[in-house]
Amino acid sequence: MKKTLIIAFTLLSALTIKAQKDSIFKGYLYNDEYQVYIEMDFYHNNIKVPGQEIFGELPGYFGAKRDMRKWLFTSAELKDSTTAKLAVTNDYGSEDLEAILKKLPDGTYELQQKEGSTIKIAVNRKWVKIPKQLILKKK
Repeated sequence: MKKTLIIAFTLLSALTIKAQKDSIFKGYLYNDEYQVYIEMDFYHNNIKVPGQEIFGELPGYFGAKRDMRKWLFTSAELKDSTTAKLAVTNDYGSEDLEAILKKLPDGTYELQQKEGSTIKIAVNRKWVKIPKQLILKKK
C-alpha cells in the first residue's frame, strides 16, 4: 500500500511539472501601460484571431484594447524552456518583424522586437510605437 502511494505521488508530481512547463507559452499576457496583450499557445498553434478567422489557426497574436488591428504570430519556435522566437506580421501583411518572447525569473514576460518593422497601434487616430522591449504579465 505504501509503495503504491509513493508511486502515485511520484507520477502526479511528474505530470504537474510537465503541465507547468507546457503552460509557459500558453495563455494571455497583458501590459497595463500601453493596454496591449498577447494571446498565445505555442504548443498547439491553435489560436484564432477574433474577427479574422480567415487566417486560420496560429501560434498567437498581439493586440491592443484601443485598436482593432492585430499583429499575427505566423510562427513560434521554442528556443528553450523560457524563450521563444517569433515571426510577426501585421494583419495586412505589409509589415513584419522577428521578435523574442522570454519568461523572466520574476514571472513576467519580455517581448523584444528584433529585426524588421516596429509594432505600432492606433490610439486616438495616431500611431503609437510599442517599445522595442515590453514587459507583460500573465493573467
